[in-house]
Amino acid sequence: MYMREESSFRKSLNLFDSTAIVMGSMIGSGVFIVGADIARQVGSPGWLIMTWVITGFLTVFAALSYGELAGMFPHAGGQYVYLRKAYNPLTGFLYGWTLFLVIQTGTIAAVGMAFAKFTGVLFPWVSENVVWYKVEFFKYIFKFGPVQIVAILSICILTWVNLRGVHEGKRVQNVFTSGKFLLVLGFILVGFFFASNSESIARNLAVFWQPAVKDSGGNWIPLTGMALVAALGMAQVGSLFSSDAWNNVTFTAAEVINPKKNIPMSLFLGTFIVTILFILTNVVYIAVLPLRGDPAGVTVLDRGIQYALNDRLATAAVYDVFGVYAASVMALFIMISTFGCNNGLILSGARVYYAMAKDGLFFKEAGTLNAKAVPSVGLILQAVWASLLCLSGTYSQLLDYVVFAVLIFYVLTIAGIFVLRKKMPDAERPYKAFGYPVVPALYIILATLIMLILLVYKSDYTWPGLIIVLLGIPVYFLWNKKPV
Repeated sequence: MYMREESSFRKSLNLFDSTAIVMGSMIGSGVFIVGADIARQVGSPGWLIMTWVITGFLTVFAALSYGELAGMFPHAGGQYVYLRKAYNPLTGFLYGWTLFLVIQTGTIAAVGMAFAKFTGVLFPWVSENVVWYKVEFFKYIFKFGPVQIVAILSICILTWVNLRGVHEGKRVQNVFTSGKFLLVLGFILVGFFFASNSESIARNLAVFWQPAVKDSGGNWIPLTGMALVAALGMAQVGSLFSSDAWNNVTFTAAEVINPKKNIPMSLFLGTFIVTILFILTNVVYIAVLPLRGDPAGVTVLDRGIQYALNDRLATAAVYDVFGVYAASVMALFIMISTFGCNNGLILSGARVYYAMAKDGLFFKEAGTLNAKAVPSVGLILQAVWASLLCLSGTYSQLLDYVVFAVLIFYVLTIAGIFVLRKKMPDAERPYKAFGYPVVPALYIILATLIMLILLVYKSDYTWPGLIIVLLGIPVYFLWNKKPV
C-alpha cells in the first residue's frame, strides 16, 4: 500500500463540513434515551431541564475555550497536541492512551450498540434477549449475540467508508447531519403541535421544582441540599455523554481549510445549535408525558418519563401521534442518527493516533497515510478495539466509563489555557477564549465537582476509568524509554 507523509493530508473540510462533524458527532441516541434515567435521578421536570441547561453551559463554555487552543495549534491530533504543548509529552500520551482504550472507542461502541438496539425494533431477530455466548469476569458480563454482530458490522462499514478518503467520510457526515438536524427539528415541532398533553402539563407543573426520588416502599423522598447536588452530578452522566464528542473536529485540523478561523467557529456553532435542540427536545418530553410514573404502568402516560418502556423516551413521546407505529418511526430515526454520529467519531479518532505515532508514542504504522491520504492503520485498530468493547457491557456501563475519563481531560485541557498564557505569552492567538479567565475557571470548577460526585456515588465505573488513565504512566515509560 502506498503511504504518504503528513503533508499529504488534504485540506478538504470547510466551515460547513467542520460544523457538521461537531453536530453529527454530538447527535446520536443519547438525547432520545437518557432522559428517563435523568428523570429517575432528579424526580422533577424543572430539574430535568436544568440538568440539560447545566450540560449545555458546560459544553458551550468548553467549546469557546477550545477555540483559543485550536487557533494556536491547527495540527492533526487536536486535543492531544494541546495537552502535549501545555504540559509535556506524558500528559499528551495519557490522553491518547485513554482516548484509544476508553473515550473514543468506548463511545463508538456505545453508539454502535444503540444502533443495534433500535435495529431490533424493526427486525425482532436482532434481540438483546438472544445471547449465543456469555461469560462473567468479576462483576462484568461479556455477551455475544445478534445485537453485538449488528453493532460491530455498522462500525466496520463506516470504517471502510472512511478508509476511502476524507471526501467520502465528509459526504456521509454532511448527509446524515443534515438529515438528523431536520429530523430532530421535526420531532420538536410534532411534539409541541400534535402530541402535547394538557393532563401531563398540569401534573408536571404541580411538581416542577420539587425534586424527589422513590424509596423502596414507593414513597417520594424530597431531594434537598447535598442530596440534590449529588443527584444533579450523577444525572450529568447521561446528558454529558449525549453532548460529548464536540471536540472531535479538532482532531481533523490538518484537513480543515483555514483551521485558525473555521475550527473555533465550528466549535461554537455546532455546540450552541445542538444544545438548543437538546433542551427543546426535553421540553417536548415534559409537554407530552408526566415526569413521574409507575414502572408497572400499562400506558405511556402511566409509565411517564421515568419509566418509559426500555427507556425509549422519544418513542413514548410520539406514541399518541403515530400509535403502534411510533416505535418503528423512532427506531428508524435513531438508527439514522447513531449511524451518522459514529461516522464522525470514526473519521476523527484515527487522526489522534496518527499524531501520537508521529511523536513515537503509538504504533509506527499508525503514523502513515494510505493512497487516499487517511490514516488507515489507525482506523483499522480503532475499529478492532471498538468492536471488542461492544462485547463488554451494556450501553449504560460504557456510558459511565466514558464520561469520567472525558471530564478529566476536558478539565486538564481548559486549565492548559492558563498554563499556555504564562508559558507562551507571545504566541499567535487568532481567537482568545471567551470570558477569560472567568468562563474557563467556571468550567473547571463545575466539571471537577461533577467528577468528585461520580467518584463517590458511581465508584464502580469511575474508579476503573481513573485507573485506566494512571496505567498509561508505566506504559509511556516502557514505550518511550526517554525522560519526559
